[in-house]
Amino acid sequence: MSNPFAHLGEPLDPSQATKKFFNLNRLGDPRYERLPFSIRVLLEASVRNCDEFLVKKGDVENILNWNVMQHKNIEVPFKPARVILQDFTGVPAVVDFAAMRDAVKALDGDPEKINPICPADLVIDHSIQVDFNKRPDSLQKNQDLEFERNKERFEFLKWGSQAFQNMRIIPPGSGIVHQVNLEYLARVVFDQSGYYYPDSVVGTDSHTTMINGLGVLGWGVGGIEAEAVMLGQPISMVLPEVIGYKLIGSPQPLVTSTDIVLTVTKHLRQVGVVGKFVEFFGPGVTQLSIADRATIANMCPEYGATAAFFPVDEVSIKYLLQTGRDEDKIRHIRKYLEAAGMFRDFSNSSQDPDFTQIVELDLQTVAPCCSGPKRPQDKVVVSEMKKDFENCLGAKQGFKGFQIAPDQHNSQVKFVYNDKEFELTHGSVVIAAITSCTNTSNPSVMLGAGLLAKKAVEAGLTVKPYIKTSLSPGSGVVTYYLRESGVLPYLVQLGFDVVGYGCMTCIGNSGPLPEPVVEAITQGDLVAVGVLSGNRNFEGRVHPNTRANYLASPPLVIAYAIAGTIRIDFEKEPLGVNAQGKKIFLRDIWPMRDEIQAVYQKIETVNKAWNALDVPADKLYAWDPKSTYIKSPPFFENLTLELPPLKSIVDAYVLLNLGDSVTTDHISPAGNIARNSPAARYLTSRGLTPREFNSYGSRRGNDAVMARGTFANIRLLNKFLNKQAPQTIHFPSDETLDVFDASERYQQAGLPLIVLAGKEYGSGSSRDWAAKGPFLLGIKAVLAESYERIHRSNLVGMGVIPLQYLPGEGADSLGLTGRERYTIIIPESIVPRMNVQVKLDTGKTFQATMRFDTDVELTYFRNGGILNYMIRKMAA
Repeated sequence: MSNPFAHLGEPLDPSQATKKFFNLNRLGDPRYERLPFSIRVLLEASVRNCDEFLVKKGDVENILNWNVMQHKNIEVPFKPARVILQDFTGVPAVVDFAAMRDAVKALDGDPEKINPICPADLVIDHSIQVDFNKRPDSLQKNQDLEFERNKERFEFLKWGSQAFQNMRIIPPGSGIVHQVNLEYLARVVFDQSGYYYPDSVVGTDSHTTMINGLGVLGWGVGGIEAEAVMLGQPISMVLPEVIGYKLIGSPQPLVTSTDIVLTVTKHLRQVGVVGKFVEFFGPGVTQLSIADRATIANMCPEYGATAAFFPVDEVSIKYLLQTGRDEDKIRHIRKYLEAAGMFRDFSNSSQDPDFTQIVELDLQTVAPCCSGPKRPQDKVVVSEMKKDFENCLGAKQGFKGFQIAPDQHNSQVKFVYNDKEFELTHGSVVIAAITSCTNTSNPSVMLGAGLLAKKAVEAGLTVKPYIKTSLSPGSGVVTYYLRESGVLPYLVQLGFDVVGYGCMTCIGNSGPLPEPVVEAITQGDLVAVGVLSGNRNFEGRVHPNTRANYLASPPLVIAYAIAGTIRIDFEKEPLGVNAQGKKIFLRDIWPMRDEIQAVYQKIETVNKAWNALDVPADKLYAWDPKSTYIKSPPFFENLTLELPPLKSIVDAYVLLNLGDSVTTDHISPAGNIARNSPAARYLTSRGLTPREFNSYGSRRGNDAVMARGTFANIRLLNKFLNKQAPQTIHFPSDETLDVFDASERYQQAGLPLIVLAGKEYGSGSSRDWAAKGPFLLGIKAVLAESYERIHRSNLVGMGVIPLQYLPGEGADSLGLTGRERYTIIIPESIVPRMNVQVKLDTGKTFQATMRFDTDVELTYFRNGGILNYMIRKMAA
């Protein structure tokens, strides 16, 4: 077929020089063939930087001895071939670049040195919201409102695409970044300057890992780190361990790829793969399409790995042909990968490399499932969903508990909607969204949803009108094959109209619920439910009025929408009763795997509104002091060429005392701005009405809003308080204040701050504002039991110290209340992962590890962060 993204323009034209390649495989060393394929790609992708890496013979020897050296903290300088961004993370990146140009000029340097060196593609997919649904013009109305709200941001991004070289903007309406990457942007193999080398990518979105399903090594990094990569700085990483994940067997007929990935997610969370690569192998891989593999690779952040890699095989090559890549280039891709020892035959066990550890999954054992109600790793098989939810109702407040009094479990609240009376209870579904890059990129589950909708409509089933239903595909390709296969009209009949091409409900852009529904939920203090085909369901993320949110396959999203409640046993209870009085069960309409066929075809989507944006041609950005979207950040104020001396943190107060699994959504929410929040008060003071607030994600170009939005999640659980609230105690006055207001008082008094946390601090999205925001609140260090990889890197990038308790220790075991004052001794001579002394004003002393994992990270810390380092480097 032809290129489905032809309207977006061709990728950067590769060199037409003599074709050749250089790789370790030519050394003829048999140890190379024992390396995991992901490690081979990691090395080959860096081959083009021969002066930095491969000429060091000791490094080559260390890598070839990977099975020994993986445990010895060998540092690898990795330069990805390209960078991808989305607009929520892309706007602050371009803001930083614009501010860095100003800073370099102030230091008498050449501001145009601040410019991307490698290709950088920014896909606008995070701005559109579900404001309109269940109407034929929903798509157009939502897109129009998207431009009305975000015109200033879009003009700024368009300025960036013209002011900076090697930066390409994919306009709104094209699709979700990761699906556009999979279907169009991914090269698989680069041909540049006369050399072949594997495609590799880092992105400012944690689900960049989706591209590993196509055999392109990639993962999410913080926006700060991505900016350094764009400026030519290699990523400093420790040679990772690689977990071999062996797949055997074939999935059962009723199982979807969503069920497989939720099963894998729970399994790998139990195994423990944070900071490691996962590489899939075994005969079961041949049972998975590229879309299935991409679904599994997509949720890599949810199980904590750095990358989840499927090496290129015959199925990958067929996918490239299927999605319109140039046939001559595909022949060269195959030839290069075979010659370089990177082409995989999953049915040939003699190709199986050495792994750090091997775990196994029999696909035959996977059952239909969901995950929730508050975390993606909390898998629940569908047959146990009703019982599990009812257990959660009464359980203690936590990941699997809402602490509802037993006599309130069957509370009912009646309300009127469109002149009809309805009833809500605990477990009532109020949002049902087919959304996100995880599932809408997969033809099998999307066509499965369409077939289920067809059978449901033909059986006489309907969805209650107050349930907010929506369909936001990953690209126009999805709409095309749903329309061409004849199932789209049935989805529309059930309320699943196409409302936009973007992330939408998955990132909290779910739009408002009907006011009578919100009033009923509030009146009854009900645990209302959102069901979505997304990848994250953290508290407060999807919608402030849905306390329970479940991840499910697109067919199950429709099934629960029809049922209207999560408290249903599909085996024993009907989905509904049709006009003839017949009970219709889920098994009556569920599509079998062999009914579902994938179709791809060309789409034509030209965004006229984007083309019409008029922007200045200046290389330095003219900041508008009246803007509430774009503001020059204070990060580089008073920056000098000389390095400041290292200082200990003395007598710091604890701003927040947090528990386990604090996500970046808790730290820096992306969704709606609550009307009683510090950010709302700021925007109101600038003359805006609540209707004009937009979302935190859309305001990431303005540090004044984002600092006020830090720790503003309404579901934040601070141990200093007895409730969920974005508040804390200001200890000098003993007042309970909003987090921003408390931090402002501390900073005005010149008092440093730290945060105490438990395990998996910073899990979830890669958002850099989860590090920038704390920095602006005056937080000098975080002391946690463990960190998610990207967030730790972001803290390093902002000069905030990631401290980690020694193994087996934590706040509870050390008897820390958070009411103490902390002094952290930073010696003049520091080394990676060194232990430092922490002294309390109570007289207690203990040690913690500074999680600067490499010498490069220490250099960033000495400079006050990675961007300060790059400015000094460019100015010098």
